[in-house]
Amino acid sequence: MGWLQEQLPKLVLAPSFAVIVLFVYGFILWTVYLSFSASRMLPNYSWAGLTQWDRLWNTLTWQIALDNLAVFSVLYIVLCLVIGLTLAILLDQKIRVEGGLRTLYLYPMALSFIVTGTAWKWFLNPGLGLERSMREWGFDDFTFDWLINPDMAIYTVVIAGVWQASGFVMAMFLAGLRGIDNEILKAAQIDGAPAWKIYTRIIIPQLGPVFMSAFVVLLHLAIKSFDLVIALTGGGPGNATELPATFMYSYSFTRNQIGVGAASAVFMLMTIAAIIVPYLYSELKGGRK
Repeated sequence: MGWLQEQLPKLVLAPSFAVIVLFVYGFILWTVYLSFSASRMLPNYSWAGLTQWDRLWNTLTWQIALDNLAVFSVLYIVLCLVIGLTLAILLDQKIRVEGGLRTLYLYPMALSFIVTGTAWKWFLNPGLGLERSMREWGFDDFTFDWLINPDMAIYTVVIAGVWQASGFVMAMFLAGLRGIDNEILKAAQIDGAPAWKIYTRIIIPQLGPVFMSAFVVLLHLAIKSFDLVIALTGGGPGNATELPATFMYSYSFTRNQIGVGAASAVFMLMTIAAIIVPYLYSELKGGRK
């Protein structure tokens, strides 16, 4: 009976663990193999070496997706960090309505990317959103057609993404600010240091771990962005907002190029792993000290 009581938790969790191993890690290995196979419309397990990878890197749409990812990632991360830090500093002043403002800024993160993309698609649509409203109010020359402009469409994805994630980054920075030793700040105030110097010389340099954590989270979200783009622009107009995640989906399920789609998925996995694994290693190594 004692043995059964000890092993019962393991027996109960064993089926769930087996399902996770099969449907997560098993299918990751399956996708990796497909990226080196001769698969086209259907899986073909004949070994083809780097053929699919060569096709991937010679596909113009993939090059466009990588360029868009670079633009989106840089703007998304920088703007989220700047806005999040600014909001956190303002809320750190312990204003009366802090609770309400914090909830207001955090609310977008509670929404799914599909809801965010759909809402911003309505808002930015020239026929029924901002442009139409401004013209109905008498601004007949007002134009905001970024959603349908191939040169500007990627920036609408940036706007929607920043709107959703900046509140979350604000919460991270606010937690970091509240964890700083007040004695150091009081000493600086007694010495007559102005508020802006206290933040730039003392507070912000101590937020290095928060910056790193926020950077890793935001970069991970940027690389795997799919539902936001699908809901907002559908990857268009043309390929103007194509990202690696939308490329992977379209080539795997609509263009019947499973091998190329698998190669793009594996590339995304390796990129995310190259970011997450060193970060987790440094955190675990620091935790042992």
